[in-house]
Amino acid sequence: MRDDDLAFIDVMQRDLRNVRWAEPVELRARARRRSRRTVAAAAVAVLALTSGAAFVASGRAASPARAPVAANPSATPWSATEVPAEALLQPSDVRPAGTTPWNDSGLDEEIQLDKMLEVCRQEQGLRTEWVKSRYSRSVTLLRKRPGAGDQSAPQAVVLQDVHRLAPRDGERLFDELPALLAPCRTWRFTGPVELKGKRVQAEVVHSWQTVDSGFAGDESVLVRHAVGQGRRLDTGARLGDGTPPKEQVVVRVGDLVTVLSTGPGGDEVTLRDLARVAAERLCRATNPGC
Repeated sequence: MRDDDLAFIDVMQRDLRNVRWAEPVELRARARRRSRRTVAAAAVAVLALTSGAAFVASGRAASPARAPVAANPSATPWSATEVPAEALLQPSDVRPAGTTPWNDSGLDEEIQLDKMLEVCRQEQGLRTEWVKSRYSRSVTLLRKRPGAGDQSAPQAVVLQDVHRLAPRDGERLFDELPALLAPCRTWRFTGPVELKGKRVQAEVVHSWQTVDSGFAGDESVLVRHAVGQGRRLDTGARLGDGTPPKEQVVVRVGDLVTVLSTGPGGDEVTLRDLARVAAERLCRATNPGC
């Protein structure tokens, strides 16, 4: 071999030694996460309209905002590090007590809002991607259903994803949100419904919009998903009693972004309070720190 060939091989071997290969646990976690989201998308896309109730969701009036938490600027170059478990909401942050956490982690995950929002954009031939993070971690805080037996599945009280973003991605995250929601401000979704043992085609109107901002962290928005009353396509008859709106919050503190929502029975007041607690926890793990 020539000297320049040997030099090339040395460089290549050195570079390969510096590559961080994903651990098997990371790959398995990423696969579980995508599988769970796929199942959730399939489930939420069905118009479950039965005996007077269309969708399970909740929303109430908001409480006054408190001073946001913000990260301090720094001249230190940014570097990606994993999201620590301490950056997530903990069982002690939720009242009443008695929740059990289900944690997961991911690598190169896309930041996602409502799965039905993705269906809306897909049906219009629009891209569903928003921003991709380097590292992410999620938690679902579960609570046993009141009065349920030991075999009953627990109920999700809080769902949270935390993502670590490169600075340029964090800057454009909130800039791109209006364009992401705009095509779905009024979207008519049709699909099959099981009604008294028969399958019929029904229609329901979905709407997504931001209703508040600037209440936590460096940046924050509250996104509301409203679902109208279902209607049979063959007869025009109304189905169900309509559904209360469902909210999600997106909060950024430094290079960390969290998407947070509550489970059935949650309300906007609780969600805002949790967003502020989440911002305080993110402060402990941002780069640069708060």
